[in-house]
Amino acid sequence: MERIILFDGECNLCNNTVQFVIKRDPKGIFKFTALQSRVGEGLLKEKKIPNDWDSFILIEGEKVYTKSTAALKVCRNLSGFIKLLYVFIIIPSQLRNPIYNFIARNRYKWFGKRDSCMIPTPELKERFLD
Repeated sequence: MERIILFDGECNLCNNTVQFVIKRDPKGIFKFTALQSRVGEGLLKEKKIPNDWDSFILIEGEKVYTKSTAALKVCRNLSGFIKLLYVFIIIPSQLRNPIYNFIARNRYKWFGKRDSCMIPTPELKERFLD
């Protein structure tokens, strides 16, 4: 099953999150694409996902997860203690997502914004769909 993470390529927090996932995904199960990329925009249309720049999106096969659910599903598949965060999936998303939304609304102010999307190193190029 293909697992694709769509992220805001201009957001420093989002780019750092991608780097965090890459370091803890030694099997390389996740692929990445920026929401702003041609591939990202195509996936949004194909999967009928609203063009919401404040959302972290995980596509697992035919299933689409957003916001805190997407983040927790990613954590479950990573190495190390971070996978323990998946226990919070038992909390309804209506309670988790307001915290996610607060961070998403303030991410540029707190972490800054890039002028362009991240360019992967040659070693990581195969993990990116652009």
